[in-house]
Parts: sequence; C-alpha cells; structure tokens
Amino acid sequence: MVKVSFNSALAQKDAKKEEEKSETLIIPEDKDPEDVIHIRHQSKTWCWCMCLGLALMLSGLVVGGAYLYRYIMYPEGEGVFFCGVKYREEDYMIPNAPNPSARLHEIEERIRILEEDQVELINVPVPEFADSDPADIVHDFHRRLTAYLDLSLNRCYVISLNTSIVMPPRDFLELLINIKAGTYLPQSYLIHEQMIVTDRIENVDQLGYFIYNLCRGKETYRLQRRDVIRGIQKREALNCHTIRHFENRFAVETVICEN
Repeated sequence: MVKVSFNSALAQKDAKKEEEKSETLIIPEDKDPEDVIHIRHQSKTWCWCMCLGLALMLSGLVVGGAYLYRYIMYPEGEGVFFCGVKYREEDYMIPNAPNPSARLHEIEERIRILEEDQVELINVPVPEFADSDPADIVHDFHRRLTAYLDLSLNRCYVISLNTSIVMPPRDFLELLINIKAGTYLPQSYLIHEQMIVTDRIENVDQLGYFIYNLCRGKETYRLQRRDVIRGIQKREALNCHTIRHFENRFAVETVICEN
C-alpha cells in the first residue's frame, strides 16, 4: 500500500489564495451598480475641473507677470512722476505767439528718473488722439542711446541720444518737481522729428542693461534721423508711426518711417 501525503503549508497557502479570490469576486448585495458608475463620472468631472483650474492659474501668471514688469520698470515712489503737458500743435513755428483758435492737446506720461544710472524711463499710455502710439522710452545718458518700444507694434527702435531735445536726468527731475509743485508750467508747443528705419539689431545685450531689458525678445531696429522741413518737403509713400512724448519744456512728435 502506498501512502500519499500533502504538504500542509502549501495547502494553507492555496486555501488563502482561494479565499482572496473569492473575496475580490464577491460584490456586496446592497451596492447599486448605478452608484459605481456615478462615482466614475464624479472622478472625470473632478479631473476636468482641475485642468480648468490649472489653465486659469497659468493665465493669471501671464497677466501677473505683465503687471510685475510694469511695476519693476515704473514703481510708485520716490523719483517716479505721473504728469502731463498741454500744447497747441500749430505753435511749433512761433512758440511765443500761440493761436487762440487752436485746440489744446495733452500728453500724459509716467516717468522714472534714475539719476545715479543717468537713465530716464518713460511710459506713454494710449493717447487721446488716434494718430499716436503708446510707447515705452529709455534715454540712457551713459550709453548715449535712446530706445523706443512701440507698444502697438511690439517693436523696438534704437538711435543715438539727442541731447538738444532730451534733458539730462538731474535737470529733468528738477523740472518735474516744479511741475508737480505747480511753480512751473511747460511751454505749450510741439516740435517734430522724423527717423528712418535702417538695419536690424541682432544682439540687444550689447546696448546696456536698461535697453536690453526693454527690447529683449522683440524685433529691434536701428534708426537714422532725417531733416524735416514741414510744408516744403515732398510727400513720400512711407509707412510711418508716430509717438508723442516730452522730456523737456516742450512736447516732441517722433515719426518713425519705413521705406
């Protein structure tokens, strides 16, 4: 007679596996299948809400970054001014003899003077007249350069600093303090300058920290001044954009043209 025996440990393991399988296959009688489907729908809805929330957070970061840039470039506080100048466009020929019938225009600017760095940062918001673009302007006296960022085109233009139009930072700061105190009112006339776009600048990092901070990531071009005799010069088919601003006792109309 042959005696057959089984390993008790293996038998116990097989019994446990069978119990686990039976447990996983058992569905509680009081559980409604529709409830299970409802839970799955809730999990999908939660995922969509989470994705939507992340998208809103990313858009908030973009908008917040734009406002942070504006705060860094033009923070409120000492050395920052928000003021305007009124002028008559017809006065540019004879500043001391204004035409009473001419309507006054106004330019408003947010100006920050960095006297130690010899830099003037100017923001021209959307003007009241439609023929002028909003802009950010940097006058770097250390580099002897001026940069215009046309906010309508999102394009930068760089030219040598014109010290006959742009006041040095200390003098401009004194003028702004007097305007704010009401002890001085700028002359209400407008001068004109025209510039032609020449070549594109590839490496804006060579233009100094402030102009680099203004123009990085944007198309940047070099400008060349052009003599303008209003009323005599022949009209040409040019694509031009105008920026009206002030950094002196008068307003300036800068016309930037492309051939």
